[in-house]
Amino acid sequence: MLSKRIIPCLDVRNGKLTKGIKFEGNVDIGDPVETARRYYEEGADEIVFYDITASHEGRGIMLKVVESVASQIFIPFSVGGGISTVADMRDVLLAGAEKISVNSAAVKTPHIISEGAAAFGSQCIVVGMDVLRVPKSEAIPSGYEIVIHGGRKHMGIDALWWAKEVERLGAGELCINSIDADGTKDGYELTLTRLIADNVRIPIIASGGAGNPQHMVDAVTTGRASAALIASIVHYGEYTVTDLKNHMAGKGVKVRRIW
Repeated sequence: MLSKRIIPCLDVRNGKLTKGIKFEGNVDIGDPVETARRYYEEGADEIVFYDITASHEGRGIMLKVVESVASQIFIPFSVGGGISTVADMRDVLLAGAEKISVNSAAVKTPHIISEGAAAFGSQCIVVGMDVLRVPKSEAIPSGYEIVIHGGRKHMGIDALWWAKEVERLGAGELCINSIDADGTKDGYELTLTRLIADNVRIPIIASGGAGNPQHMVDAVTTGRASAALIASIVHYGEYTVTDLKNHMAGKGVKVRRIW
């Protein structure tokens, strides 16, 4: 059995680490480079970096910040935000990332997934899905809708259909972020996570809502995720990555440990 992964997420705005709730009310809380280094030293399996306003502002990602973070960590590093072409992907990889995360651009121009996979390998392409719970309808039979541009634009696309399509196009991994749960610390949206995990063959990262160590256990057992994304509970010092992994191991979850 593969080890389950813990992945701290660095949301970055104007070069600063930031955090909000349900994609709103973001406040700056620190330096992303120093924070990434600390999580690496605590045993994080990967780091995810999102330039959260790049797509909405129609600009490229801040490559200097990417380079600075990459110089401080020696674990897989995924970068997203403002990536809309294969050339953008190449720039991010050359800046030190191992994986590229596409979200809004993938919805608007799905061929970027297959083009990126052809150029760099499926293992490099992570598709982020920002998902909102909505009433079930003919257009959205799962009751989960894809939204883009940091939760600002509803797309009328069913999340389950999109997950299957993303896999077909060549993505190597999916990051499923529940806007309803994001930043609430009430736990992951396990129904959504399990729905996607049961219907695709590629790894799933659960995202949005982690508030205590048991939530990570729930994500990788009940939710059948391969990894759990975390933010608030480590950003604000409530737990360390080490604390979370110790709890998971104590509950019988296989994790990579360095201590």
